[in-house]
Amino acid sequence: MTAAAPPVAAPPVAAPPAAPPPVADLAETPAAGLSDAEAARRRGAGHGNTAPPATSRTYLQIVRENVFTFINNVIFVLGVLLILVGRPMDALVSIGVIGTNILVSVIQEVRAKRMLDRIALLTRPTATLVRDGAERAAQPEELVVGDLLRVGAGDQVILDGRLVDGSLEADESQLTGESDLVPKRPGDPVYSGSFVVNGGGRFVATAVGNASLANRITAGARTFRRVLTPLQSEIHLVIRVALAVVVYLEIVLLLNNLLKLVGAGQVVGEAALLVGLVPNGLFVSIAIAYALGAVRIIRFGALVQQANAIESLSNVDVLCLDKTGTLTANRLAVEEVVPLAAGEEELRATLGAVVASAAVRNKTAEAIAVACPAEPRPLALDVPFSSARKWSAVAFAPDGPVAADGPGAGAADGPGPRGVVAMGAAEYLRPSLAGMDDGGWEALRERLDGHASRGLRVLVVAGHPDPGGLAGEGDEARLPGGMAVLGLVVLRDELREEAAATLARFVAAGVTPKVISGDDPETVAALARQAGLGPGIRMISGPEIEALDDAALSAVAAETTVFGRITPAQKERLVDALRSRGHYVAMIGDGVNDVLSLKKANLGIAMQSGSQAARGVADIVLTNDSFAALAPAVEEGQRIINGMQDILRLFLTRITTVGLLIMTSLIIGLFPIDLRNGSVLTLFTVGIPTAMLAIWAQPGKRVHGTLGRTLAHFVVPAAVLSSLAGLAVLYATLFLRVGLSNAIGGTLDEATFDAAAKVAQSSLTTFLVFAGLVLVVFVEPPTDALAVIEPRSTDRRPTILAILLAVAYLVVLAIPAGREIFALQPLGVAELAIVAVAVAAWTVLLMLAWRHRVVERFLGI
Repeated sequence: MTAAAPPVAAPPVAAPPAAPPPVADLAETPAAGLSDAEAARRRGAGHGNTAPPATSRTYLQIVRENVFTFINNVIFVLGVLLILVGRPMDALVSIGVIGTNILVSVIQEVRAKRMLDRIALLTRPTATLVRDGAERAAQPEELVVGDLLRVGAGDQVILDGRLVDGSLEADESQLTGESDLVPKRPGDPVYSGSFVVNGGGRFVATAVGNASLANRITAGARTFRRVLTPLQSEIHLVIRVALAVVVYLEIVLLLNNLLKLVGAGQVVGEAALLVGLVPNGLFVSIAIAYALGAVRIIRFGALVQQANAIESLSNVDVLCLDKTGTLTANRLAVEEVVPLAAGEEELRATLGAVVASAAVRNKTAEAIAVACPAEPRPLALDVPFSSARKWSAVAFAPDGPVAADGPGAGAADGPGPRGVVAMGAAEYLRPSLAGMDDGGWEALRERLDGHASRGLRVLVVAGHPDPGGLAGEGDEARLPGGMAVLGLVVLRDELREEAAATLARFVAAGVTPKVISGDDPETVAALARQAGLGPGIRMISGPEIEALDDAALSAVAAETTVFGRITPAQKERLVDALRSRGHYVAMIGDGVNDVLSLKKANLGIAMQSGSQAARGVADIVLTNDSFAALAPAVEEGQRIINGMQDILRLFLTRITTVGLLIMTSLIIGLFPIDLRNGSVLTLFTVGIPTAMLAIWAQPGKRVHGTLGRTLAHFVVPAAVLSSLAGLAVLYATLFLRVGLSNAIGGTLDEATFDAAAKVAQSSLTTFLVFAGLVLVVFVEPPTDALAVIEPRSTDRRPTILAILLAVAYLVVLAIPAGREIFALQPLGVAELAIVAVAVAAWTVLLMLAWRHRVVERFLGI
């Protein structure tokens, strides 16, 4: 015997999906199934099933989408131009940086695809096929329209069809979102993606491939989508602006050099230096950060399928999740056993014997078996639960032997429950209960309503001493009259152990949870309260949502926490409404009914045990089926954002500083740094430091302003002061080398001036390197005195790195081979003193500008 636990006030069941359309011109399937020859003929006519449609990308798609982005394409073109003007090494460096980013991203996404493919292979269902009167296991792609298939309890329905014999109860929650079991009788439709919970039978396939209901639901979600995070959008904006500035400066410099009849070598060198202003190193930094985040989070049970998913999670401010399988463990638990005619121990013993002796158990029976363990007893008759009659019953065998193959076979004789015991919904048992006049029924209803108001499910347990009173089978089974009410069994949906704690962490992080389900809103709201979402949460049902226009829905979606009786289309509409109000939305789902909303969300998250369609379109797959993994994933996202904000500041400062110096060169007539000077500047100020900052980034919530505020507060003061101080160093060194009078009088020969200019360029490069390393210290300040732009950091590694890189640069400057590689000139004590004084003065002025927010005050922001 099995028993289900419907709510006492049964909610209206949503209308089932439309039956699959019949296929014309095909003969009726015989009782023995199709022959192999007929199946082959139907496959040849186009009525065969195909392999499941791919919902994840192919390897070629992964490579193409990572290689041919807008930014990559522009840099590829610039690389070709560098080769054409005779600078193949510069082209190799530029394209090599992009290649590193592509390689890291492709490896990560291919790794995720392979794991998902293995999961899909392990969870791929097979069918029990009847051909020529014989049953055998078959793969889905072997089936054709008209095939006869057998299903039993626990089996997944592979294709849409119509039941031809037997009776069963199907779980269609992955299609509809409703956890109520749906009874199926001969002639009723069955749908691919559903599961048989009770009973069994045979059905004839009526739809295959894209015509099946599951595939029709997911038809709009097959295309993989790539969603840029706010951080990625900022980086892309920076690079596009930098590209535009570089193109403009290239044109201006070209015209200037043409007018001055400058040689081709200098023109190419200046052009190549300008190309270096494009911050393609940002791609490498973000690729490293994403890859490290994916590696760290996999141990918590989260597989990253989209490289930016972890960083995306840290931007989420609304988390939409389903009840069944996400908030709950998809199991029931006994909340309370309420005796009404005997003691609690006796009632528990009876309940335990009933479920232990039954031939088949469902989720309700499993919960009772855990709460009331007992040995099985011999049965005379076992009537399983049916959604049509809403009750189940057993008749315990009287003293004496039981048939070896009968109900309760193998059970021990001895004292125990006797007669008939039934469990079910009160309304459906009432005709068979004794003492259910108006007063008795009202008293019972009062008890039931007290539990139902809390969203709990309640079963009435009734007994009769005569085991012969139970008669009939299936939906024709009848209970004896005058049954006594023995008690109540109160059950609740079992919350996942981690649900309350995980939701609390999200709420504390400023994320608003929204529970969206196909179940009754009252039941869902009760579970939400158990999960700690508060007693005053608002709820709404699908039919109410259907009557709202988009503007009204947008307001309701923002204010409501629980959404019940929601269809897949309404889920998608809810996500769209939340996004229209500026929210960054994450959606957790596991069923086919969740696929469209997973794609609509900024971030899609799927359970490993869910449908392949859901896993295929998700950005993150929870390999342990626990959304507790998302809490550490948020911390990893914060780590990525914190690190990338520091990196972005350093890159923007370098770009702006060098850009200002190059624009100044058009006025003063002296190009500030050589091409290879730019290489050492990039390597020491952003190349090595940004890669390490990505690795060392710390989790934790920080307040990050917009890109405009970052420019105003950090970048503009640093870049303006750096360019001014750099020009001072350039001219001070130049005047020191040639003498002030000769420089003004213009009596120098060209060779002497060029030599002095090379030394001046090296001094400027040295100043810019040390200033860039000081900025590394400022973005992660080790002391309170230096914490003018960011709070004091407990991580001393960036400071130590800056010191080591400063020493390494001095070594490069001191070694002839090092100077040769980067086109540097040896600096004397006087030049080094100029650089040291400039760095000290620049540092003090920069701290004052930051502390007093000079730029913001000037701009009035």
